[in-house]
Amino acid sequence: MDRPDPIAPVSPLFDDVTAALAALTEVLGEEDDFRILLRHVCLQVRHAIPGVDEASVTLVTGETPHTATATSDSVAELDGEQYRIGRGPCLDAMRGGKVVRTSVSDALERWPDFAAGARKAGFGSFLAAPLVADERFSGAINCYGRQDDGFAEVEAQLLELYTTAVEAILRVYHRYLQARETAENLRTALGSRAVIDQAKGMLMAIRQVDADDAFALLVDQSQRENVKLREVAERFVARVVSGMVPPR
Repeated sequence: MDRPDPIAPVSPLFDDVTAALAALTEVLGEEDDFRILLRHVCLQVRHAIPGVDEASVTLVTGETPHTATATSDSVAELDGEQYRIGRGPCLDAMRGGKVVRTSVSDALERWPDFAAGARKAGFGSFLAAPLVADERFSGAINCYGRQDDGFAEVEAQLLELYTTAVEAILRVYHRYLQARETAENLRTALGSRAVIDQAKGMLMAIRQVDADDAFALLVDQSQRENVKLREVAERFVARVVSGMVPPR
Protein backbone atom coordinates (compact mmCIF):
# COMPACT_ATOMS: atom_id res chain seq x y z
CA MET A 1 0.00 0.00 0.00
CA ASP A 2 1.39 3.40 -0.97
CA ARG A 3 2.16 5.84 1.83
CA PRO A 4 0.54 9.27 1.56
CA ASP A 5 2.84 11.98 0.32
CA PRO A 6 3.61 14.24 3.33
CA ILE A 7 4.51 17.07 0.98
CA ALA A 8 1.18 17.06 -0.84
CA PRO A 9 -0.74 19.18 1.70
CA VAL A 10 2.09 21.72 1.71
CA SER A 11 2.48 22.07 -2.05
CA PRO A 12 -0.67 24.19 -2.55
CA LEU A 13 0.61 26.58 0.13
CA PHE A 14 3.86 27.12 -1.75
CA ASP A 15 1.83 27.54 -4.92
CA ASP A 16 -0.16 30.30 -3.21
CA VAL A 17 3.04 32.07 -2.16
CA THR A 18 4.44 31.76 -5.69
CA ALA A 19 1.24 33.22 -7.13
CA ALA A 20 1.31 36.06 -4.59
CA LEU A 21 4.90 36.89 -5.50
CA ALA A 22 4.01 36.89 -9.19
CA ALA A 23 1.19 39.33 -8.44
CA LEU A 24 3.57 41.51 -6.42
CA THR A 25 6.00 41.59 -9.34
CA GLU A 26 3.18 42.85 -11.57
CA VAL A 27 2.37 45.57 -9.03
CA LEU A 28 6.05 46.54 -8.98
CA GLY A 29 5.87 47.25 -12.69
CA GLU A 30 2.81 49.46 -12.29
CA GLU A 31 3.21 51.19 -8.94
CA ASP A 32 5.90 53.67 -7.89
CA ASP A 33 4.45 54.56 -4.48
CA PHE A 34 6.52 52.66 -1.92
CA ARG A 35 3.81 52.58 0.76
CA ILE A 36 1.23 51.21 -1.67
CA LEU A 37 3.71 48.53 -2.70
CA LEU A 38 4.24 47.56 0.95
CA ARG A 39 0.49 47.43 1.48
CA HIS A 40 0.26 44.91 -1.35
CA VAL A 41 2.92 42.88 0.49
CA CYS A 42 0.72 42.80 3.61
CA LEU A 43 -2.43 41.89 1.71
CA GLN A 44 -0.71 39.06 -0.11
CA VAL A 45 0.89 37.69 3.07
CA ARG A 46 -2.56 37.64 4.64
CA HIS A 47 -3.92 35.80 1.62
CA ALA A 48 -1.09 33.32 1.06
CA ILE A 49 -0.11 32.21 4.58
CA PRO A 50 -2.65 30.17 6.57
CA GLY A 51 -3.71 31.61 9.91
CA VAL A 52 -2.70 35.19 9.13
CA ASP A 53 -5.65 37.48 9.82
CA GLU A 54 -3.80 40.80 9.80
CA ALA A 55 -0.32 41.91 8.75
CA SER A 56 1.94 44.93 8.91
CA VAL A 57 5.38 46.05 7.78
CA THR A 58 7.82 47.68 10.18
CA LEU A 59 10.62 49.82 8.78
CA VAL A 60 13.57 51.28 10.66
CA THR A 61 14.72 54.81 9.93
CA GLY A 62 18.03 55.38 11.66
CA GLU A 63 17.33 53.51 14.88
CA THR A 64 13.63 54.35 15.10
CA PRO A 65 11.08 51.72 14.00
CA HIS A 66 7.73 52.73 12.57
CA THR A 67 4.83 50.95 10.88
CA ALA A 68 4.95 51.74 7.18
CA THR A 69 1.64 50.03 6.45
CA ALA A 70 -0.86 47.69 8.10
CA THR A 71 -4.05 45.91 7.14
CA SER A 72 -5.87 47.31 10.19
CA ASP A 73 -5.54 50.05 12.77
CA SER A 74 -5.51 47.50 15.60
CA VAL A 75 -2.26 45.86 14.47
CA ALA A 76 -0.69 49.26 13.78
CA GLU A 77 -1.46 50.13 17.41
CA LEU A 78 0.02 46.82 18.61
CA ASP A 79 3.16 47.50 16.57
CA GLY A 80 3.34 50.92 18.20
CA GLU A 81 3.10 49.34 21.64
CA GLN A 82 6.17 47.25 20.82
CA TYR A 83 8.10 50.33 19.75
CA ARG A 84 7.04 52.17 22.90
CA ILE A 85 8.17 49.48 25.32
CA GLY A 86 11.12 48.39 23.17
CA ARG A 87 10.15 44.71 23.22
CA GLY A 88 7.99 42.31 21.21
CA PRO A 89 8.07 39.66 18.46
CA CYS A 90 8.60 42.23 15.71
CA LEU A 91 11.61 43.83 17.41
CA ASP A 92 13.05 40.45 18.40
CA ALA A 93 12.84 39.29 14.77
CA MET A 94 14.67 42.39 13.56
CA ARG A 95 17.34 42.28 16.25
CA GLY A 96 17.92 38.54 16.04
CA GLY A 97 17.63 38.25 12.27
CA LYS A 98 15.35 35.21 12.67
CA VAL A 99 11.67 34.40 12.35
CA VAL A 100 9.80 34.68 15.65
CA ARG A 101 6.58 32.71 16.16
CA THR A 102 4.68 32.44 19.40
CA SER A 103 1.25 32.03 20.94
CA VAL A 104 -0.34 34.56 23.26
CA SER A 105 0.30 32.26 26.24
CA ASP A 106 4.05 32.23 25.61
CA ALA A 107 4.02 35.92 24.76
CA LEU A 108 2.49 36.76 28.14
CA GLU A 109 5.70 35.56 29.76
CA ARG A 110 8.11 37.19 27.30
CA TRP A 111 6.27 40.44 26.50
CA PRO A 112 3.44 40.79 29.05
CA ASP A 113 2.32 44.34 28.17
CA PHE A 114 2.27 43.73 24.43
CA ALA A 115 0.64 40.30 24.78
CA ALA A 116 -2.10 41.63 27.05
CA GLY A 117 -2.95 44.29 24.48
CA ALA A 118 -2.92 41.73 21.68
CA ARG A 119 -5.24 39.40 23.58
CA LYS A 120 -7.61 42.29 24.26
CA ALA A 121 -7.64 43.03 20.52
CA GLY A 122 -8.58 39.42 19.83
CA PHE A 123 -5.26 38.02 18.62
CA GLY A 124 -3.74 34.81 19.92
CA SER A 125 -0.74 34.12 17.66
CA PHE A 126 2.19 36.10 16.29
CA LEU A 127 4.64 35.53 13.47
CA ALA A 128 7.35 38.02 12.50
CA ALA A 129 10.17 37.77 9.97
CA PRO A 130 13.11 40.17 9.53
CA LEU A 131 13.25 42.16 6.32
CA VAL A 132 16.60 43.45 5.03
CA ALA A 133 16.75 44.93 1.53
CA ASP A 134 20.02 46.88 1.78
CA GLU A 135 22.20 48.72 4.29
CA ARG A 136 19.71 51.59 4.50
CA PHE A 137 16.51 49.58 4.60
CA SER A 138 15.53 47.07 7.29
CA GLY A 139 12.44 46.05 9.18
CA ALA A 140 10.05 43.14 9.55
CA ILE A 141 6.86 41.62 8.21
CA ASN A 142 4.49 41.06 11.13
CA CYS A 143 1.63 38.56 11.09
CA TYR A 144 -1.23 38.39 13.59
CA GLY A 145 -3.59 35.42 13.93
CA ARG A 146 -6.76 35.04 15.95
CA GLN A 147 -6.13 31.35 16.67
CA ASP A 148 -4.63 30.53 20.07
CA ASP A 149 -2.29 27.68 19.13
CA GLY A 150 0.38 29.75 17.37
CA PHE A 151 1.72 29.36 13.87
CA ALA A 152 3.19 26.08 12.61
CA GLU A 153 6.75 25.65 11.37
CA VAL A 154 5.57 25.36 7.77
CA GLU A 155 3.90 28.76 8.02
CA ALA A 156 7.12 30.25 9.35
CA GLN A 157 8.96 28.70 6.40
CA LEU A 158 6.42 30.13 3.99
CA LEU A 159 6.92 33.59 5.47
CA GLU A 160 10.71 33.21 5.21
CA LEU A 161 10.35 32.19 1.58
CA TYR A 162 8.11 35.15 0.97
CA THR A 163 10.35 37.68 2.70
CA THR A 164 13.44 36.44 0.86
CA ALA A 165 11.71 37.05 -2.45
CA VAL A 166 10.23 40.36 -1.28
CA GLU A 167 13.69 41.56 -0.23
CA ALA A 168 14.99 40.87 -3.73
CA ILE A 169 12.04 42.71 -5.26
CA LEU A 170 12.51 45.67 -2.93
CA ARG A 171 16.22 45.87 -3.76
CA VAL A 172 15.31 46.11 -7.44
CA TYR A 173 12.66 48.68 -6.59
CA HIS A 174 15.16 50.78 -4.63
CA ARG A 175 17.61 50.71 -7.53
CA TYR A 176 14.82 51.85 -9.82
CA LEU A 177 13.98 54.74 -7.50
CA GLN A 178 17.64 55.70 -7.22
CA ALA A 179 18.02 55.67 -11.00
CA ARG A 180 14.89 57.79 -11.39
CA GLU A 181 16.11 60.23 -8.75
CA THR A 182 19.47 60.50 -10.50
CA ALA A 183 17.73 61.21 -13.80
CA GLU A 184 15.53 63.86 -12.19
CA ASN A 185 18.54 65.48 -10.54
CA LEU A 186 20.33 65.50 -13.88
CA ARG A 187 17.34 67.16 -15.56
CA THR A 188 17.22 69.73 -12.76
CA ALA A 189 20.94 70.38 -13.08
CA LEU A 190 20.66 70.81 -16.84
CA GLY A 191 17.69 73.12 -16.35
CA SER A 192 19.63 75.14 -13.79
CA ARG A 193 22.59 75.40 -16.13
CA ALA A 194 20.34 76.58 -18.95
CA VAL A 195 18.62 79.35 -16.98
CA ILE A 196 21.92 80.49 -15.43
CA ASP A 197 23.51 80.70 -18.89
CA GLN A 198 20.46 82.61 -20.10
CA ALA A 199 20.74 85.08 -17.21
CA LYS A 200 24.47 85.48 -17.85
CA GLY A 201 23.82 86.27 -21.50
CA MET A 202 21.23 88.88 -20.59
CA LEU A 203 23.54 90.47 -18.02
CA MET A 204 26.37 90.58 -20.54
CA ALA A 205 24.12 92.43 -22.99
CA ILE A 206 22.54 94.76 -20.41
CA ARG A 207 25.62 95.57 -18.31
CA GLN A 208 28.17 95.27 -21.13
CA VAL A 209 30.32 92.85 -19.11
CA ASP A 210 32.03 89.59 -19.98
CA ALA A 211 30.81 86.11 -19.00
CA ASP A 212 32.92 85.87 -15.83
CA ASP A 213 31.71 89.23 -14.53
CA ALA A 214 28.08 88.37 -15.33
CA PHE A 215 28.39 85.10 -13.43
CA ALA A 216 30.05 86.90 -10.51
CA LEU A 217 27.10 89.32 -10.34
CA LEU A 218 24.66 86.41 -10.11
CA VAL A 219 26.74 84.67 -7.44
CA ASP A 220 27.00 87.88 -5.41
CA GLN A 221 23.22 88.33 -5.52
CA SER A 222 22.72 84.69 -4.51
CA GLN A 223 25.01 85.03 -1.50
CA ARG A 224 23.54 88.33 -0.35
CA GLU A 225 19.99 86.97 -0.47
CA ASN A 226 20.98 83.49 0.72
CA VAL A 227 19.02 81.82 -2.08
CA LYS A 228 20.03 79.32 -4.73
CA LEU A 229 21.83 80.63 -7.80
CA ARG A 230 19.16 79.12 -10.02
CA GLU A 231 16.42 81.10 -8.25
CA VAL A 232 18.35 84.34 -8.71
CA ALA A 233 18.82 83.55 -12.41
CA GLU A 234 15.14 82.63 -12.88
CA ARG A 235 13.97 85.86 -11.23
CA PHE A 236 16.33 87.97 -13.31
CA VAL A 237 15.29 86.31 -16.58
CA ALA A 238 11.62 86.75 -15.68
CA ARG A 239 12.16 90.45 -14.94
CA VAL A 240 13.96 91.00 -18.24
CA VAL A 241 11.28 89.17 -20.20
CA SER A 242 8.53 91.19 -18.49
CA GLY A 243 10.36 94.45 -19.25
CA MET A 244 11.15 95.27 -15.62
CA VAL A 245 14.88 95.46 -16.41
CA PRO A 246 15.42 97.95 -19.23
CA PRO A 247 18.37 97.46 -21.58
CA ARG A 248 21.32 99.79 -21.15
